[in-house]
Amino acid sequence: MKKILFLLVIVALVVSSCTTTKTPLRSEAYKGIYAEKPITILLMPPINKSTNVEAKEYFHSTLNIPLNNAGYYVIPQILSMEVLKKESAYDAENFLNSPVNKFGEIFGADLVLFTIINKWDKSGLAAKVYVGVEYIFKSTKTNEIVYTRKGTVTYDASINTGMGGLANLAASAINTAVTNYVDVARACNAYTFKDIPAGKYSPLFGTDGALPSGKSDFKVTLNSKYR
Repeated sequence: MKKILFLLVIVALVVSSCTTTKTPLRSEAYKGIYAEKPITILLMPPINKSTNVEAKEYFHSTLNIPLNNAGYYVIPQILSMEVLKKESAYDAENFLNSPVNKFGEIFGADLVLFTIINKWDKSGLAAKVYVGVEYIFKSTKTNEIVYTRKGTVTYDASINTGMGGLANLAASAINTAVTNYVDVARACNAYTFKDIPAGKYSPLFGTDGALPSGKSDFKVTLNSKYR
């Protein structure tokens, strides 16, 4: 009997080791970005497919911070928006599947970042904001996609009043209603870019390829503490 149990344990360990998903290294997950060695990034106005008309502004205004912090030069949105409007390029969906080399010529950008907001819903009762977003980096040199990431984010706006029950529910519902959605967008973008390869202006540039990468398709719950 002991021999049978021992064999079953061994089999279980072997099966477990075979089914465990290996975490990819950044050099593998971001292979295209490491090959490009980009310095400058242009942020295209987000493509908003959600029912929240203001989601586009929330995301666009908070995309630059985590990329700047990672060591990249991001063309200021005030400058880029003025030029994009003059060039009739404000609607990013018109360029998602088209060559982007012209943006390299105009802005000196190495990469163009497209974002697609697929979902932006809130539930006061559940004290949650639900966001679905995609990030697509395209090279202005090759016009190829060098990296994509897709995320499903649940932003938790719940509050613990210490009084429990209906008090927590009421406070959480009110907090959800007055939540600054710039904070939601900031949390989404900070999480998405937390493992992006270090740019030229970072002291980690060229040294982080062996670090683990996050998933290209992720689900996560965040709150106001994440930024």
